[in-house]
Amino acid sequence: MNETPLETNLNYLKLPYIRKNLDLLTQQATEKQWSFTQYLRTLIEGEVQLRLDNKVARRISAARFPVIKSMESFDWSWPKKINQAQVQELLQLRFLEEKANVILLGGVGLGKSHLASAIGYAACLQGHSVLFSSAVDIINTLATAHATHQLKRALRKYLSPTVLIMDELGYLPIDKAGADLLFQVISERYEKGSIILTTNQPYKRWARVFNNDATLTSAVLDRLLHHAHTVTLQGRSYRMKGQITEPE
Repeated sequence: MNETPLETNLNYLKLPYIRKNLDLLTQQATEKQWSFTQYLRTLIEGEVQLRLDNKVARRISAARFPVIKSMESFDWSWPKKINQAQVQELLQLRFLEEKANVILLGGVGLGKSHLASAIGYAACLQGHSVLFSSAVDIINTLATAHATHQLKRALRKYLSPTVLIMDELGYLPIDKAGADLLFQVISERYEKGSIILTTNQPYKRWARVFNNDATLTSAVLDRLLHHAHTVTLQGRSYRMKGQITEPE
């Protein structure tokens, strides 16, 4: 079916919402006796909303969340200890204005990654760029880039987003080279962009995470915690829910 000149012009101007809905909205305008201004406003508002929705979708796709998580699906009753008011405050995203970090600290299966993803998802909805990656994946990506003399370019991937979600720090051992690479990311983002970090290791054990390098560990903690909110979760793994019998 051949396009009309109007349809051709709408495609040229990249107005897909108006192109798709023009006939329907024209019919509604006639039936409801809209004024020309109301008709035009409806067309333009629809086009603007479509563009906003597409931008959000692109940000969510670029964030590379393993699974899209929101707070509506978070089970507040499961962690034995969690400061709900603190988490709700973080969801307001004011920490992004401060270039502050968020550390989600607790044992396995308590919802740290869920909370990190939900905060990141909220940031995407509010127009912020986000990238989700495990600490190990960051190290492996940078190590490969370093070996091929492309480290500077690879670092930009982790430095450019408004929010970098660094998941599962401390779950696997990190060698000296990996620790140095991770420090570069943390150091370069200091007071420039927020990090949301999940870890199962209390701060006093972080020297083990960073190859028992006390100096490097101190430098990492100094930069991460200078402007930071620590959310502590305690309890048993949610993955064991239904398999654990609580003592009476």
